[in-house]
Amino acid sequence: MDEFIIRAMIAGSLVAAVAGLLGVFVVWRRMAFFGDTLSHSALLGVAIGMLLNIGFMVGVVASTLLVGIILFLFQRQQRVSNDALLGILAHSGLSLGLIALSFVQTQNVNVEEWLFGDVLSVTWDDVTWIALTLVLVVGVMAWLWRPLLTLTVDEELARVEGVNAGLVNLVFVGLVALLVATAMQVVGALLITALLIIPASAARSFAKTPEQMALFAAVIGVVSVFIGITASLLLDTPAGPSIVFSSAMLFFMSQITRVLKAA
Repeated sequence: MDEFIIRAMIAGSLVAAVAGLLGVFVVWRRMAFFGDTLSHSALLGVAIGMLLNIGFMVGVVASTLLVGIILFLFQRQQRVSNDALLGILAHSGLSLGLIALSFVQTQNVNVEEWLFGDVLSVTWDDVTWIALTLVLVVGVMAWLWRPLLTLTVDEELARVEGVNAGLVNLVFVGLVALLVATAMQVVGALLITALLIIPASAARSFAKTPEQMALFAAVIGVVSVFIGITASLLLDTPAGPSIVFSSAMLFFMSQITRVLKAA
């Protein structure tokens, strides 16, 4: 097996596993459109990182955190619905990012690579950076799991138990922002949300506890990466979309299995 395939498998598996862990909360809290908004705004972060020469990951984390904070601040207003606000931020962030990238004249910018990812081009340095970032995300999630789960089940109960809802939500947004910045090389800005919601939705058919659902979602995500990259190499298809399509097929298989068991 060529070395670039091994690097792609490792990087993709790391991202998919952590996406499954965070994705269960995205599914439980019905935040799929929220994830889409963050991923669309990530392209603006790429442009900011390049224009200011601070690195694309710093720019992506900054832009996605800013969008998360804006959404958090606007949640209590009633004049604009949450889904409308999400749509406005998602498409304005994406369009502004594409405009900003047009001003990046000092570098050869491949917009398609940022939109759809290129996991087959990751280096060992990229793999190391991805691993370190995702270890941080998993470590914070281990601390955040119980209060975030309580907040997801019953916000009033969580407040009674002393959970700081604002802080927990803000930290969760920060973790999703880190994942988005890390996952852009694997599946790109337009497909990140798929890794968050599809494996988690597939795992829902088999899991009996929240912890099981997170574990199954991570496993399904990793399997999707192996199937997707293998299919990409055999059929000469884009790796990122192949990974997402593989996870979609696993989702439909999980639904068919659930229906057959219930029959």
